[in-house]
Amino acid sequence: MAEHDENTLGGRLARYARVGTAVGGLAARLAGERVLGLPLERQKHAADLRAALGGLKGPLMKVAQLMSTIPDALPREYAAELAQLQSDAPAMGWPFVKRRMAGELGPDWQSRFRSFEHTAAAAASLGQVHRAVGLDGRVLACKLQYPDMASAVEADLRQLSVIFSLYQRADNAVSTRQVQEEIAARLREELDYGLEARHAALYRTMLDGVDGVHVPAVVPELSTRRLLTLEWVEGRKILDFVADNPDSRDALALTMFRAWYVPFYRYGVIHGDPHLGNYTVRPDRSLNLLDFGCIRVFPPRFVKGVLDLYHALRAGDEERAVEAYRAWGFGNLTRDLVDVLNIWARFIYGPLMEDRTRGLDETNASHYGRDTAERVHAELRRVGGVEIPREFVFMDRAAIGLGGVFLRLGSQVNWHRLFHGLIDDFDVDAMAARQKEALAAHGVPPPA
Repeated sequence: MAEHDENTLGGRLARYARVGTAVGGLAARLAGERVLGLPLERQKHAADLRAALGGLKGPLMKVAQLMSTIPDALPREYAAELAQLQSDAPAMGWPFVKRRMAGELGPDWQSRFRSFEHTAAAAASLGQVHRAVGLDGRVLACKLQYPDMASAVEADLRQLSVIFSLYQRADNAVSTRQVQEEIAARLREELDYGLEARHAALYRTMLDGVDGVHVPAVVPELSTRRLLTLEWVEGRKILDFVADNPDSRDALALTMFRAWYVPFYRYGVIHGDPHLGNYTVRPDRSLNLLDFGCIRVFPPRFVKGVLDLYHALRAGDEERAVEAYRAWGFGNLTRDLVDVLNIWARFIYGPLMEDRTRGLDETNASHYGRDTAERVHAELRRVGGVEIPREFVFMDRAAIGLGGVFLRLGSQVNWHRLFHGLIDDFDVDAMAARQKEALAAHGVPPPA
């Protein structure tokens, strides 16, 4: 492996210099205002942070966007500003691509393809995708990681944690220590395309037999830790497809729900990034899942806790709710804190409670979400704050992200019956056995 692909001191220092120029002055100004006792102008500083990061590419942008989509990971002003960041990166040129591909597959790498398009089909924060044709005639998608990403990830995570810690000192309602640890762990995993290949194979197993969902096959002989080659799948962006086929919105919502939650309730695995770019729609209205870098595997107790909380909220069973929060990793659960957590839980679970066809906008529209988040934040400050546990982060992000997609689709679905179709035969011991077998078969690490 080339040295520049490792997490090197030189690589980190170079990235520190680039990132530090962008955010160092802002962090120093914030610290100075705290020392002088000046009021913290959140909106202005949030806009300044977005401006500072806007000229940078790579993992820092990805981390900032992740933080912006996790409820209460950041104050509302910062989340709104960072959500506007664009993750598209300029593609590497052909001479650069040739060197990178030679480093991954050897100097004769082009002889292993019938053709390999010089121009990237897509480029993002960690790598870019090229369309190619294999020797067997299959059309392929080759995802090639940018150089020096390991050093960039470590440098960017350090810089981002510094500036977020300054903001957090001004508001102790939510401790994001474990949130940042979880994001760091998932981002480091995304650098390992070998793991992503195993995740893709795992998803092909978990979704086998689920109608309307396609997972591209991995081509292992053309894949490495920095190069992931899968079969190319054709499809359109979901919002474009629905604009031309408005009668598809409900069926697509049902398919997406199953694509995300069959793996969770049967195997304890969630796709943590329901970003609109991570799936496309085929002409027959089935879905392609395209990206498996952000995958979270949960202990069976956590999945049981998700269902226990649902039943606790329906029955008004406070003791069962407390046990569910403990299973999620929440600590110091006073009665007041549980009451506050239940406000957010009722918002998330609301569409599942009613046995009728309905849209999410009845209770989960964006303005309700903002109002609920602000109310929860104020109450958390009143009761002394909370530390968000790691295992909660991407489960919550998936639920919020999918809800946002369903809102944009305007889907009208009986969410209650859809949900119960997945959970009514849930058995935690059977799920644990199923998970253990599937993870072992694909070489995916078990949950910690």
